[in-house]
Amino acid sequence: MQDIIAKLEAKRAAARQGGGQARIEAQHAKGKLSARERLELLLDPGSFEEIDTFVEHRCADFDMASNKVPGDGVVTGHGTINGRLVFVFSQDFTVFGGSLSEPHAEKICKIMDQAMKVGAPVIGLNDSGGARIHEGVASLAGYAEVFQRNVMASGVVPQLSLIMGPCAGGAVYSPAMTDFIFMVEDTSYMFVTGPDVVKTVTHEVVSHEDLGGAKSHTGRSGVADLALADDVIALAETRRFFDFLPANNREKPPILPTSDPVDREEPSLDTLVPANPNKPYDMRELILKVVDEGDFFELKPAYAKNIIIGFGRIDGSTIGIVANQPMVLAGCLDIDSSRKAARFVRFCDCFNIPIVTFVDVPGFLPGTAQEHGGIITHGSKLLYAFAEATVPKVTLIMRKAYGGAYDVMSSKHLRGDVNYAWPTAEIAVMGPKGAVEIIFRGALKEPGAVEAKTEEYREKFANPFVAASRGFLDDVIMPRTTRRRIARALAMLRNKQLSNPWKKHGNVPL
Repeated sequence: MQDIIAKLEAKRAAARQGGGQARIEAQHAKGKLSARERLELLLDPGSFEEIDTFVEHRCADFDMASNKVPGDGVVTGHGTINGRLVFVFSQDFTVFGGSLSEPHAEKICKIMDQAMKVGAPVIGLNDSGGARIHEGVASLAGYAEVFQRNVMASGVVPQLSLIMGPCAGGAVYSPAMTDFIFMVEDTSYMFVTGPDVVKTVTHEVVSHEDLGGAKSHTGRSGVADLALADDVIALAETRRFFDFLPANNREKPPILPTSDPVDREEPSLDTLVPANPNKPYDMRELILKVVDEGDFFELKPAYAKNIIIGFGRIDGSTIGIVANQPMVLAGCLDIDSSRKAARFVRFCDCFNIPIVTFVDVPGFLPGTAQEHGGIITHGSKLLYAFAEATVPKVTLIMRKAYGGAYDVMSSKHLRGDVNYAWPTAEIAVMGPKGAVEIIFRGALKEPGAVEAKTEEYREKFANPFVAASRGFLDDVIMPRTTRRRIARALAMLRNKQLSNPWKKHGNVPL
């Protein structure tokens, strides 16, 4: 008995050591933690239950039979974050560069299958050189098995990917199909083909960082949601983020105790919107003053800055927030902002998270670049997402809501449940001056006639009362009461039931 116990402990020690102390120290030298150190920071102390500790690869080619490490380059299992169950895998770069073998993939698939059975989120810590070349097609098959699980789990349990090292080739598609991607600055990157291949094929010379680094993907491509300074901060922010998410698509969002009064008024909001309709203001100020304790978790803050998305809480319960940002492009909708917001709205609808929409939008961004880039298709993604969503939807118009953009931004006509406006709201087909120029088409020659007609149009349409008179708005509210009115609307909608017609799935305009 003592012999087998000793053998067990030796095996466990070998698994814990991964590729050896020298390689762990090499990780530390690059500013990276080891796979197991990351799990220790991510999960509650003592909560991790490892699965498949002793799995090894089955490859006999290229002298691999004599080179086996228990665990085979990925640590898998389950634990808790703030007491709530989560399944995790953490790739170990010290073992064969974290490359994915057939057993490595089987380990990931096993915890994903288990997560689906019990209804718990999956968090993947990615740090891998890609497919294990020694295994050929077996490794590629392993990736495809993981991809299939990503698709089956989509909309059933939340999936979060942390890119904490290299992620190249086929390896990038699994994170891309998860709900959110966080990256670590300077030590992580994602690309389908690396700088050497790019140079060979297109003759472009580009660094790893410029091609697929955290700043590139959070600011330029929009592939990733956040770029975080180092492993420790990334894992701490993941723990904070996790608290906003429900465990699965059958549960309501978590409720956290709060000391912030639900009926709190904010007198400063009465003067948030400038008297000059062309002057911008920061929409984040409104968001921070409305949510519980000013706690707002923004996603994609560096990408498509003309729209803001993220999670907050009202009365302790998670809400998703979509808001136009007048500080950037006057809050216009364009290709990138439409895609950014549409995916977020669809996530909230998957997981029963109410959506609060703050509107100040002068329309869609004009121009040949937008039209040729497919603004019609991409803009309709946001329209489709809001129209399809059956979760509680509360909308507030602060200032401009012009043209088709008014319709798109969770209007009453897209099954908005409660639609409010501030007295400063302007709801019309277009701005007053442009409308007058079209209506009268140069017929106004007298001095001051254009200005007079513009003011007449503004009085008639550029206010919330025409829309309110038709029932398209449920009320015109005082800005200072915004938090209380939204909280009451959400409380009323807590047990909302609405279903779409049966279908295999819709054909979203991709």
